[in-house]
Amino acid sequence: MRTFDLAPLYRSTVGFDQLANMMDRVLSNDVAQPSYPPYNIEKTAEDAYRISLAVAGFSADDLSIEVKQNALVVTAKKGEESSEKAYLHRGIATRAFERRFHLADHVRVIGASHEDGMLHVDLEREIPEALKPRRIEISSGATKAVDQDVVDAKAVN
Repeated sequence: MRTFDLAPLYRSTVGFDQLANMMDRVLSNDVAQPSYPPYNIEKTAEDAYRISLAVAGFSADDLSIEVKQNALVVTAKKGEESSEKAYLHRGIATRAFERRFHLADHVRVIGASHEDGMLHVDLEREIPEALKPRRIEISSGATKAVDQDVVDAKAVN
């Protein structure tokens, strides 16, 4: 696999640290990506998303969801299980896990639900008013001149 050196990006840009860090994380092949539990990310509306994790065998009390520094962290720890059960085959994994999702700026968690072995985390992107596009009215030169004449006439009288 080809490796990329992002050092020139860090040296020649200002304010793009988050983008460079994200690219560094994605391109890094040193860290094995966890595959448990399986998950889906879906876009439910223009600015709404849903992350669904398959958490069969975990109750809502076993699961924890936290948001820290633009990262959504879902963790699970199974409570103590009685050793009286004797499994002939155990295919449902109930091992502890931590799954991290890096969130873009202005994305916040609006809710979570646990049903039928699935954990659904709903997200929404809220763009601040300062960043939303706004329409600027264009005035013609004729109305500006008329307004200035009215001001001059008032000043004379």
